[in-house]
Amino acid sequence: MIPIEDVDHIYCFAPLDFNSQLLEFLSQKQVCLHLFNYYGHYSGSFIPREAQLSGFLVVKQVEYYLDADKRLQLARIIVQGSIHNIRRNLEKREEYKETCNQLDNLRKTLSNTATIEEVMSVEAHARKVYYTEWSNITGWEFNKRSKRPPLNALNALISFGNAMTYTSVLKEIHRTALNPTISYLHEPSERRYSLALDIAEIFKPVFVDRLIFRLINTSKLKQQHFDVNVNYTYLTESGRKIFVSEFEKEMEKTILHRNLKRNVRYKSLIRLDLYKLIKHLLEEKTYSPMKVWW
Repeated sequence: MIPIEDVDHIYCFAPLDFNSQLLEFLSQKQVCLHLFNYYGHYSGSFIPREAQLSGFLVVKQVEYYLDADKRLQLARIIVQGSIHNIRRNLEKREEYKETCNQLDNLRKTLSNTATIEEVMSVEAHARKVYYTEWSNITGWEFNKRSKRPPLNALNALISFGNAMTYTSVLKEIHRTALNPTISYLHEPSERRYSLALDIAEIFKPVFVDRLIFRLINTSKLKQQHFDVNVNYTYLTESGRKIFVSEFEKEMEKTILHRNLKRNVRYKSLIRLDLYKLIKHLLEEKTYSPMKVWW
């Protein structure tokens, strides 16, 4: 038995019957319920009613979205942070020096971008350059990024890990007064929490990519943990259990924070970033996303 007070999220990877009493209980305890389908694709979440509300902050969020220059500035900052964290995963190895140089050049071009589409194009190119090294890092076939469906094991791991990061960011957003549907890099749309997509870009290289490299290189995940077909590749149930367990352990790790001068858990880094975003929206201090220093 696990005390409900120790639970932040519940992840469901199999068919589940539940009633309104369960949802009411989860709402009272501020626990998010995340649903995935048979193939490990994220289906949706039950998010308890907002614990914190601030109409003033929502107005500021919308103002920054509607102001093209302010939105562009935030989009650039988010992608700069993402590219920095991607580069940190490569820069300790001499053989990846040229790839790091390409990432540096792409990061410099962000200052010349004039639209959100151009910013997203830079981010996509950076990811493409980064992924060229994944076969060398892991020893597994990669070729290119494929999502729906993922065509090989590395793509399956990336998609699954990104969904886990997205739900973790969504949970932390819920603990602030930010509205999760108002975003700056990704376009807000119906039926998705696009601000979680924005912030997840910063943390995926840290929470997902590093974990994938470690699980493969220590042989905790092997090819036998994937359901492979001509048209798709998915994690098996045993593979998902391994990944989720290791992901949760990763999120509970602590790091000595350079500014706070105290140990903070990995998952707390997300909320610290959200607080920095709030200060930016309130025009107290320019947003500087989490950039890996370890």
